[in-house]
Amino acid sequence: MIDRAELTRRYQLVRRRTLDLAAPLSPEDMGVQSMPDASPTKWHLAHTTWFFDEFVLARHDGGRAAPREEWAVLYNSYYEAAGERHARHARGVLSRPTLEEVLAWRGRVDERMLDWIARAPADRLDVALLGTHHEEQHQELLLTDIQHAFSENPLLPAYARQGGPRPQDGLRPMAWRRYEETVATIGAPADGFAFDNERPRHRVIVGPFSLATRAVTNSEYARFVEDGGYDRPGLWLSDGWSTVKSSGWRAPLYWRRRGSEWWTFTLRGLEPIDADAPVAHVSFYEADAYARWAEARLPTEGEWERAAAGESVNGHFVESARFVPAAAAGDSPLAQLFGDVWEWTASAYGPYPRFTALPGALGEYNGKFMSGQMVLRGGSCLSPREHLRHSYRNFFPPHARWQMTGLRLARD
Repeated sequence: MIDRAELTRRYQLVRRRTLDLAAPLSPEDMGVQSMPDASPTKWHLAHTTWFFDEFVLARHDGGRAAPREEWAVLYNSYYEAAGERHARHARGVLSRPTLEEVLAWRGRVDERMLDWIARAPADRLDVALLGTHHEEQHQELLLTDIQHAFSENPLLPAYARQGGPRPQDGLRPMAWRRYEETVATIGAPADGFAFDNERPRHRVIVGPFSLATRAVTNSEYARFVEDGGYDRPGLWLSDGWSTVKSSGWRAPLYWRRRGSEWWTFTLRGLEPIDADAPVAHVSFYEADAYARWAEARLPTEGEWERAAAGESVNGHFVESARFVPAAAAGDSPLAQLFGDVWEWTASAYGPYPRFTALPGALGEYNGKFMSGQMVLRGGSCLSPREHLRHSYRNFFPPHARWQMTGLRLARD
């Protein structure tokens, strides 16, 4: 049973955080779309509002709060069952409605949603809870999308001039933690919130393996680059090698040479790479090639969740306001398992045994993407803490690298 008071608290927190994350940006910033995979900040503000307008107010509370029906077309992302959609690659042309109009719409929707949560039948509150988790996903996308947009600007503007404090303990050395063969139970339990792709909970045989006690760092990845990693086809999957050649990859996204040093573009502007921080903005192809170069491999998602089962969801999240990953520190057996960078796994994104998608249009949320994607685990420094859990399955195409994605090594 969903607690109304807790849902009200969560709704208000999530909606306020989105506005707080957008606050450092100008109206001009919020209209920029730098590539087809990214969306303007204004679109994120509107789409997350459309979700509640479409799936709650229009269907359970007498009609939409949007002033015009056409807005449903502009801000529908990929829900075919919800009607027509504006082309994804052309979201940057939507100068109208204005930012002021979008924010006014958010206010009207929030007012009606809070009233609806207070009086709606208990068995309908789940869609509002889903909407808050959906918006948390877009909070991270808002940040990674504006980072990409700013990286394309020759002025290299900074989203945040100062981040949170750096850990003072120094980098912990990489070690290996061994796990014996077992029948592991993975996936989300039946009670509590989880996306449909995290269920049903089921058993898998996980053979013996070892997992690195922290993520791969910038300095470690730099050695791969300097050793000609991007020039050695034997390290790469066939599609990965084709992508390296066609895209001209020579280093992670946002890395730039300045003399003999590597710098990287972050939400805090152009900075020297933090040698001890986890490498970020690498694709699955790059993560897989690095692992092969390091005489290791990527963990499967079954291995990852088996290892995570006894760990707390602690780490550097968006609440820390660092906006960049931090070096591993502390005495946890597995550092950085949550937060800092999403960790690529060797597992293709597909359905769990006996997977059942949500009914209706919301069934398009996860299930229809179960082809051509790879699973990531753990969250990043741009993820909200409340959004994450041990069973959470993120997914992106193997070539994607504008997200805060890194890697952790495994071996047999």
